[in-house]
Amino acid sequence: MTMKDVKVPIAEIYVPTKRRAEVKDDVVAELAESIMEEGLKVPISVRQGNNRYVLVSGLQRLEACKALGEKTILAIVVAAPQH
Repeated sequence: MTMKDVKVPIAEIYVPTKRRAEVKDDVVAELAESIMEEGLKVPISVRQGNNRYVLVSGLQRLEACKALGEKTILAIVVAAPQH
């Protein structure tokens, strides 16, 4: 099985409720600055579920891209169990 990076529409990514509490504004601000200067270096991980993508890892990077007004984000689609 080959995994590849894909551009995923940010609006189609669901963040599970328990994960949302993990957002750290200072980390998001630092990442947004880094992404603006150098681009996103590490894709986020998502899995497919119910006609949308579900975030597996990369919450701070996702929030940083949202803060920058990005419409898509580089992601790796993985086969991950639901939690």
